[in-house]
Amino acid sequence: MLFVATMNVKPGAPGPKERIARRAQWKYPEGVKVIGEYWLQGKPAVISICEVDNIAPIIAMTAEWGDVFDINVFPAVTAEEGLALASQMS
Repeated sequence: MLFVATMNVKPGAPGPKERIARRAQWKYPEGVKVIGEYWLQGKPAVISICEVDNIAPIIAMTAEWGDVFDINVFPAVTAEEGLALASQMS
């Protein structure tokens, strides 16, 4: 399953230097295939795209970073998968 997480920095969260130092030490949970992680200048501050077999590692990730970020997680499909699914709907 593919998931996209968007993260906005919470008011009062540690500053960028502290967040970057924490991120440098942190590893994605086992079972997560990282498709991409993007740091943006604005909102959202971070976008993470991951593939997992079940939702457990996603829950672990949001729990780990919930003190720093407001996190929204969305199931996703690739454009190719979406087109294939759409063609089955007709």
